[in-house]
Amino acid sequence: MYPAEIVKPMAQDLTDFGFQSLTTTQDVDTLMQNKEGTTLVVVNSVCGCAAANARPGAKMAIQNAKKPQNLVTVFAGVDKDATNKAREYMLPYPPSSPAIALFKDGNLVHMLERHHIEGRSAQMIADNLTMAFDRYCD
Repeated sequence: MYPAEIVKPMAQDLTDFGFQSLTTTQDVDTLMQNKEGTTLVVVNSVCGCAAANARPGAKMAIQNAKKPQNLVTVFAGVDKDATNKAREYMLPYPPSSPAIALFKDGNLVHMLERHHIEGRSAQMIADNLTMAFDRYCD
């Protein structure tokens, strides 16, 4: 587990941009059990590909005309229980950090695992996500 004060700027990179931080299992369940609409879940991480690719890509993507109604994040290595609970909703995909999941009406409809993020530019991540937003978001 990483000390919260060290990862605070990494978490704020998303929360300052409109993402809600889910820090407890109850936070995750409350959001995910609301089966209406679209939700983007970013599993944040301290790794370089989260900083260089995942977070910037997610922030670029939500500038799209169509975007998810709910923007949330859990932080792997910090909010362990919330992250594990969010990952339960992402099954059958294995745990991955970072990761980005799009849900529509409670169903997982698009998933980017670490191996889809690592080595790709933030713009490539954003392009991938905006294609999913155009398809699934109203």
